[in-house]
This record gives sequence, C-alpha cells and structure tokens, in this order.
Amino acid sequence: MAKDLAIILNSGSVNSAVATAVAAQRYRLVMLYAELNTQAGSRARSAYEQQVGHFKPYRDHVLPMDYLAPLSQTSAASAAASDPRSRGALAAQMLEMLTLLASAARFAAHYQASAIYIGLSVGVQGDDLAQAGEYVQIWNELLQLPCNQAELEVTTPLLELEPWQIVELGYQVAAPFEKTWSCAEEGPEPCWACRGCRDRESAFQQAAKPDPLRGAKRQ
Repeated sequence: MAKDLAIILNSGSVNSAVATAVAAQRYRLVMLYAELNTQAGSRARSAYEQQVGHFKPYRDHVLPMDYLAPLSQTSAASAAASDPRSRGALAAQMLEMLTLLASAARFAAHYQASAIYIGLSVGVQGDDLAQAGEYVQIWNELLQLPCNQAELEVTTPLLELEPWQIVELGYQVAAPFEKTWSCAEEGPEPCWACRGCRDRESAFQQAAKPDPLRGAKRQ
C-alpha cells in the first residue's frame, strides 16, 4: 500500500534535512521551499535542491515570497539564525511562520496530505517549549476545519531538541548533512566565523559527530 503524502517545509538547513528524513520514514514527500531571496545562486536554495535530489520527493515546489524580504532580516542572516535554530523571540518566529504554514496548508489540501512537517526547534529552556506547543496546537485546530481533513496534523519532530540532539537524530535517520547550508555568507565554502557556522560547529562537536562540510580541512 502506498504511503500517505506529507508536506515538508524545507529551507536547506540542518533542521530541514533532519525533519525531512524523519518524515520520509512514514510518508511520501511534497517538499516546499520559500524563496525569500530571488538572488541567483543562493546557497540555501542550492542546498534545498540538493536535498530534493537526495530525497526524490513525489513533488517539490519553490514558492516565490520575495515580497516578504523587506519585512524580515536579510536572507543570509535569517538562514544563519534558523540553523540549527533561531534564538530570537519566539513570538516573532511564530508570526513569521504563519505565512509559510498557510501556504503549506493550501498544498496539503491540494494533495490531500496527512501531515505538514516543520523543522522548528526551541529546546527546553524557559517557557519557550510550552508556548511553542500551544502555538502548534492552535495551528492544528485551525487547519483541520478548512482543509476538511480531520487527520491533517502539523508535526514538529524537533521542537524540544537541542542543536546537538538534532545532529544526533540526523545521524540516526541518515539525514544528508553534506547537502545543508548554515553560513550567512554566499561563498563557495562556509566561512566558519558567522553565528550560523559557529552554532553548527558547536552542535556537531557536542554531538561528537563529524560534520561532512568540514571535509578534509579539519579532519
């Protein structure tokens, strides 16, 4: 029997790769990439396309959303902050995700998907986890009626994980870490100096796992 479909919001990040790999264990995938930066050669977009090649989803779609760029941080800074996780205000993160979630819900209705996967992670510090859980519960309640699918569920498998735990889980589910991008720069190689690179390096070190993007330079 064929697997049900799941919509995956994928930004080319570490979190996206792990969440997509988790979803692929149960579902056929429909991968969505929100194009907030229409600049040609975006490394995040390239990482997404590499992940599409790896997971071979049932369908994939790039959603032009450059109209949102003036309302947010620069695309590079946003990518760095979301990998392994954004450390900004939780409410701001959730508000930013509403547009993406609405688009994902529309695709879920079209494909009659059973789930929407989001690689959101807040860890267990402070009240963020409880607040994020409430947001996700409300999203689920809002989506089930208009989509006319009682079983449709917003799934956040990484929600309470720390960055190093996400890396550890990624190794367990064979996430393609070599096809991810965390750097705030658009160079041919990660800079390993920006916050995105430093957070990524810390996560792999704490998990005691090799980062394939390091290659031979640090091995």
